[in-house]
Amino acid sequence: MINTIKWMSTFLVLAGILLTNLNLYPFNIFIHGFGAVGWTFAGYMSSDKAIMTNFGLQIPIFIIGYINYFMS
Repeated sequence: MINTIKWMSTFLVLAGILLTNLNLYPFNIFIHGFGAVGWTFAGYMSSDKAIMTNFGLQIPIFIIGYINYFMS
């Protein structure tokens, strides 16, 4: 199950990067954000602190993007 979460999250992160390059805001922050949450969960389940740090710290950054989008 963890491998499935990792692959789905990888697809979402890469799709979010593509959407950013295509300037498709706000879809990019939502798609990439879901990928970051998935990777954080996979890191937690496998006790991988490096993955939890990398993707877990992206989540507050995406929250700022969500707030910025909905407040403007």
